[in-house]
Amino acid sequence: MSGLRASKSGLAREAQQKVDNSFDPEEAIKCLLWIREITGADIPLEQLDGNRHKVSDFFYKILKDGMLLCQLINCLVPDDMQINTKQATFKPSSNTAFENARERNRLEIFNQKCTEFGVAEALTFQTDSLFERTNLPQVVSAIRNLGIEVESRPSYTNSRMWPRKCESNRRTFTEEQMRAGESIINLQMGTNKFATQAGMNFGKKRMITKD
Repeated sequence: MSGLRASKSGLAREAQQKVDNSFDPEEAIKCLLWIREITGADIPLEQLDGNRHKVSDFFYKILKDGMLLCQLINCLVPDDMQINTKQATFKPSSNTAFENARERNRLEIFNQKCTEFGVAEALTFQTDSLFERTNLPQVVSAIRNLGIEVESRPSYTNSRMWPRKCESNRRTFTEEQMRAGESIINLQMGTNKFATQAGMNFGKKRMITKD
């Protein structure tokens, strides 16, 4: 579908080039490696030499139809959240328009399941980011955030690949401690100790001269 669109020009082209240049091939390969370990899919990563354009093309082509991403989410979520892959959305179609619509629908389902699993909606990606290849770095980030969410669950016992998720550290204070804090003047508030009006004047002094 993206091949039917006119190529970008001017400011739009410059903006797209900046997005494309921010694509991290190492992080993308790490995402594909994680997907391969989780799903057991045959992803020939050994053929990639780390070149940004080659990795970008491979990353886009293998994930664009949404099949592998939906397979990934089914390997991670509980049974009651499983995607029904027997529905028409997951059946190939000889009609190009139908096939494109189904591919987009599968990407939307993946993002929806990620959100239901606990990934913030702002950390997922828009369908066009992958389907139209407008923001592959955001797709990489979304897969990374899904991995972080998975590894933060207490039930996860396998080796870790992603950074640890930030955890809340709530503090509770007794009523006595809260009242004690009210009697302390914060240094940022300054002090009025020893304050006087000495040396203060306003305007020019009145000059009394003899004619």
